[in-house]
Amino acid sequence: SNPYQTNPLRDGVRRYLQLPADQTVLILHAKVAQKSYGNEKRFFCPPPCVYLSGPGWKLKQEQIKARDLGETGFRVCGYMGLDSMGSSLMETQKLSFEEQPDAKGFGCAKALYISDADKRKHFRLVLKLFFSNGQEIGTFHSKLIKVISKPSQKKQSLKNTDLCISSGSKVSLFNRLRSQTVSTRYLSVEGGAFIASARQWAAFTLHLADEHCTRSEFPLREGYIRYGSVVQLVCTATGITLPPLIIRKVTKQYAMLDVDEPISQLHKCAFQFQGSDRMYLCLSTEKVIQFQASPCPKEANRELLNDGSCWTIIGTEMVEYTFSESLACVREPVSPVPLITALQLTGGGDVAMLEVQGEHFHAHLKVWFGDVEAETMYRSPKSLVCVVPDVSAFGSDWRWLRYPITVPLLLIRDDGLIYSSSFTFTYTPEQSFIPGQQVLSDVPQDSDKLLDSIHQEFTRTNFHLFMQS
Repeated sequence: SNPYQTNPLRDGVRRYLQLPADQTVLILHAKVAQKSYGNEKRFFCPPPCVYLSGPGWKLKQEQIKARDLGETGFRVCGYMGLDSMGSSLMETQKLSFEEQPDAKGFGCAKALYISDADKRKHFRLVLKLFFSNGQEIGTFHSKLIKVISKPSQKKQSLKNTDLCISSGSKVSLFNRLRSQTVSTRYLSVEGGAFIASARQWAAFTLHLADEHCTRSEFPLREGYIRYGSVVQLVCTATGITLPPLIIRKVTKQYAMLDVDEPISQLHKCAFQFQGSDRMYLCLSTEKVIQFQASPCPKEANRELLNDGSCWTIIGTEMVEYTFSESLACVREPVSPVPLITALQLTGGGDVAMLEVQGEHFHAHLKVWFGDVEAETMYRSPKSLVCVVPDVSAFGSDWRWLRYPITVPLLLIRDDGLIYSSSFTFTYTPEQSFIPGQQVLSDVPQDSDKLLDSIHQEFTRTNFHLFMQS
């Protein structure tokens, strides 16, 4: 007598959970943008990139193909620009997505800039995606980008940490031969190897490592990164890691061995292989090689580098939007795509409430625990509150539950559009009554009472929450 038994939406959610046909839009961009003065156009470097992934894109294209009968209607195209803030000066750039070997679509906005007429201190990028038959997919925003006039020349103070780079944050590294923008190459990873690419850049997590670390195990440390530190660069997309490196400040093509100030955005730096004889990370056209620096006879604390071993470092951000149209033939744009950032549990026992915190929420969303819809109240664009469904909603054997049940958290729009998240919810039986020998050592005379007390403990389920990594 389950009221959900014949619910077609619930059946659809079950099918989705078995075979998620997600569509993901990933936007990668730098944390800071240098302003253009006068007539110059200082294009954002590295250029903002968009990756489209997930099996849902193929399914959607097949739907459009079947409906429109034309071959051309299902290609994805887009426009990227700066959020306008009421100004009409903004230029947008068209993106066309090329298929890549790993079936991801990739597009890149190479000619975006911010002029000095724009007085904002921060802005966001706006991406609008369409199918080539004109059907709108949705509008997606980057994280906030800070506007700077030029790279900071003065020593960074840790009081103003806005431009410092902290351990565990993501960075991009690029190299310009003779300061020419046409020669810009980005440190990237392809086919399991590090390369210098003119087309695509990778984001690397920059970890502060221990002085005595080996490549296979390095204890991570907190804090801001200073010159002279041992660091580890890990590619965020592939997990491939460079050996431990010492990061050095570069001044006029010299690596400065005695500088230990904090690193700042858009600084020039070099990476010396730890324990090596003056060997530095260097590019030679598309290859990444090791270059041996020359000692300076007059100044022992400097080493002379070549062009290819001087890199510019910049912090990067990444924002990911995931949705699935598998239950709905959605005609409305999928945006705003809600993003869950945190969960807050209150109450317990009979009525536990879960506050879902994040961005881009609206009144047409319901929280689902796996295939069970929760009673949901909209509070604000940053907060939804729902009643945690009783554990009995997940099956008939819940009374004798001996082990935790973990269910994924989803947000589902009125029209059946699914937004998955990386969050799960776990129902855990009270530890004290997980059947075991210690329970039976204190058996009441009346075995009915024992069963009754165990039953009460199991129905008064307690809750644990955690994020899936």
